[in-house]
Amino acid sequence: MPEITAIIPTFNEEAHISDALDSVSWANEIIVVDSFSTDSTPEIVRNRKEVKFVQHEYENSAAQKNWIIPQAKNEWIFLLDADERVTPELKKSLLAFREQGTEEFVGFWIKRQNFFLGQKLRFIWKGDAVVRLFHRDRCRYEDLAVHAEITTEGKLGSLKGKLHHHSFLTLEKYRQKLERYAQWSARDYEPKTGKVNFYHLYLKPAYRFFKHYILQLGVLDGRAGFIISRFMAWGVKRRYEIIRDQRKSS
Repeated sequence: MPEITAIIPTFNEEAHISDALDSVSWANEIIVVDSFSTDSTPEIVRNRKEVKFVQHEYENSAAQKNWIIPQAKNEWIFLLDADERVTPELKKSLLAFREQGTEEFVGFWIKRQNFFLGQKLRFIWKGDAVVRLFHRDRCRYEDLAVHAEITTEGKLGSLKGKLHHHSFLTLEKYRQKLERYAQWSARDYEPKTGKVNFYHLYLKPAYRFFKHYILQLGVLDGRAGFIISRFMAWGVKRRYEIIRDQRKSS
């Protein structure tokens, strides 16, 4: 019977953290790793005596996770973002895994149902899946500033059930996140980017909009699909603007 440690990274998540903690109340150990929140997140978590609360200076998402994962007392990790929720079907799968264990897999894909500004997305981001249950000692996040995936020393399976991802309560929060992502991804892309030109600043953003709005059928998600597609294109443009501006100032 493999016991499971649930890990929740946080920064200013007072609107989400209580529900997130309730969502992993079944776990054998719960750890919140906080990036020195300035809202009431630390106070809320410290009032939950069953939760281990630690704070660590934030470098990027992958580094934060790779720092906390080895500190879990259990070999199996379930990682949850504060704005995600475990559905009943997924909880059933997680409890079944805890009862049965596995020798075949070192981690598991879990599908996500995304919500944006309270709207359920039926087309854009359809098929979204993440590795969130994995073996502590055989999996590690890539050394990337943004969108780091898990690297594994073995096979990955899939669990039944979904995570509900309630991303972004306001457009300003979404814009702020994409600005942070643009700053971080600029670090990853700078070494492999030649001279920033029309292609980077206009054609790549245009294709990103086309990809989300047309190819991923964001148009069928109405206003939410258009906003996501437009902001994703803006994020690509910001990445290359940052690279260009940093080179000019260096």
